[in-house]
Amino acid sequence: MNTFQDWPEPIVRVQSLSESNLHAIPNRYVKPLSQRPYLPSKDHHNKHNPHTAAIPIIDLGGLYTNNITLQAKTLDEISRACREWGFFQVVNHGMSPQLMDRAKETWKEFFHLPMELKNAHANSPKTYEGYGSRLGVEKGAILDWSDYFYLHYQPLSLKDYTKWPSLPLHCRDTLEDYCKEMVKLCENLMKILSRNLGLQEDRLQNAFGGKEEAGGCLRVNYYPICPQPELTLGLSPHSDPGGLTILLPDEYVTGLQVRGSDDAWISVQPAPHALIVNIGDQIQMLSNSVYKSIEHRVIVNPAKERLSLAFFYNPKGNVPIEPLKEIVTVDSPALYTSTTYDQYRQFIRTQGPRSKSHIEELRSPR
Repeated sequence: MNTFQDWPEPIVRVQSLSESNLHAIPNRYVKPLSQRPYLPSKDHHNKHNPHTAAIPIIDLGGLYTNNITLQAKTLDEISRACREWGFFQVVNHGMSPQLMDRAKETWKEFFHLPMELKNAHANSPKTYEGYGSRLGVEKGAILDWSDYFYLHYQPLSLKDYTKWPSLPLHCRDTLEDYCKEMVKLCENLMKILSRNLGLQEDRLQNAFGGKEEAGGCLRVNYYPICPQPELTLGLSPHSDPGGLTILLPDEYVTGLQVRGSDDAWISVQPAPHALIVNIGDQIQMLSNSVYKSIEHRVIVNPAKERLSLAFFYNPKGNVPIEPLKEIVTVDSPALYTSTTYDQYRQFIRTQGPRSKSHIEELRSPR
């Protein structure tokens, strides 16, 4: 397990830097040239030019009608999105727009509380739970321009209300309602993903260790205003290490970019009250790479703060994760060696976000 009890150097809150009206960002946040984002106003011929090709938007309402043709069409759209994109937006997903707005509003209020109240929840690399400002424990690492709050919702053995914020008022109730709906949606999507692989609908869920034992955690990302957004990133390129991620994006400030098949970065324009679903590395491994977990990153803004809520649905920590035997054949042998999510997660927790380097290390020797 994680042997790091504390951060390698004193934590600096990015929000405090942002609010001190700096004209230049500290060197700690300046990315090497090859990793800097292209921002449209700067240079129209830059090779990092983000495309605006849209990731698929899927209406989940089609699954809950009596129209068999529409059901099949919706399942097919999800299947194609998982195979070709690894990312898609969903509308008519069953979560009330009021709850989505309330969750965002609550967290916006939290990040605008006085610093000493937020720092009461300061996290450590031991569990990452609480208020944080970095991923990875490498001393002197180049950091991302963001703060966050991370908490466990399930399994029950990891859920600890004392680690959740108590302010703003009613925030724990809002959080409870929000996470409960997220789990429901994840469980539904897991059934669909299983069926689309030609498996029993509970197959992926069982591979995660069952409903009771699957992990559910929330990471709320806060990206403060940045005076030099062309030099840094809110979140460095990475694929999500877990199973399934459901993102409630900022509807007014875009920032999420997905790496397209031609390596170009594609900016995601969120549809109103849509959620963004993406496949994580564990499902890529279980599906033997039929479903893809795709690299993504976040750019920051010179005029507006940005907030998003990422809910991660993960396998139980000690269950072996390897390509499902029903999918592995002579023609498509297992691409990955066995691991557990606990082992796998150590990589991002110690190294920080690093493209897709970790899943590549687990490819079976040929």
